[in-house]
Amino acid sequence: MRAKSRWIQQSRTRPVTMEWEGIHALPSFCGIVVIMKTKLAKVSPKALERFVAVACRETRLKGEVNILLTDDRKMRELNRRFRRKDKTTDVLSFPAAVGGDIAISVPLAKKNARVLGHEVGDELKILILHGALHLKGHDHERDNGAMARLEQRLRKKLDLPMSLTERAEKTR
Repeated sequence: MRAKSRWIQQSRTRPVTMEWEGIHALPSFCGIVVIMKTKLAKVSPKALERFVAVACRETRLKGEVNILLTDDRKMRELNRRFRRKDKTTDVLSFPAAVGGDIAISVPLAKKNARVLGHEVGDELKILILHGALHLKGHDHERDNGAMARLEQRLRKKLDLPMSLTERAEKTR
């Protein structure tokens, strides 16, 4: 059963700028909301919204998609609450009947981008793509590599660096 997130209450008829716990949300008219808890150099909410739309199209994901860019404390809290794992993680997905929510750890995204030698914006896109695939119903922990192959194909098509599932395979 999906745990309902309470990050966002959005009007479907008109874009609204919202605030939640001091976080500014910049919704678009197409059912995509990007919430940036902190500003990132060279990363704009509008550019991420455009990428979310591309990721949704490429994964054939329909419905409203909300992205939360947050800190490790919040990610650990979400991971503990919804997965019973008391540690931070880079990305969490919360599917709905259509669409869903994706939470991303900004500190881990920055660290991975630095370690892997690419821009943090590219790392966020990798995490968004990974999360969108989970929202669509893919599960790399149970699908014998199907999600990894799809993610790799989409990553290449979208000109993104190495995907999450590729990284995990290389470290095994």
